[in-house]
Amino acid sequence: MEKMLPLIVQLVSGAVGGNVAGSLMKKSSLGTLVNSVLGIVGGGLGGQLLGMLGIEAPTGGMDVQSVVGSIASGGVGGGVLIAIVGLIKNAIAKK
Repeated sequence: MEKMLPLIVQLVSGAVGGNVAGSLMKKSSLGTLVNSVLGIVGGGLGGQLLGMLGIEAPTGGMDVQSVVGSIASGGVGGGVLIAIVGLIKNAIAKK
């Protein structure tokens, strides 16, 4: 369970980050449910991508650095995915 903690934190913070991004960018928001789901996906992908790049490699422990890094990477990943999908949605709607 201790090795799963960073992933769980990334997923939860991704959902939060997705909803925060959706509320900040009203035109890009896709609704609470879709923002949450895309945020979860973005949080997981963002955290894993940053870990592979060596920017933040969660140790799997419950130390403060690992948890804070997981929160930051998950939240940013969720927010970025919402922004990308929202921009694509707006570009398609303009056609």
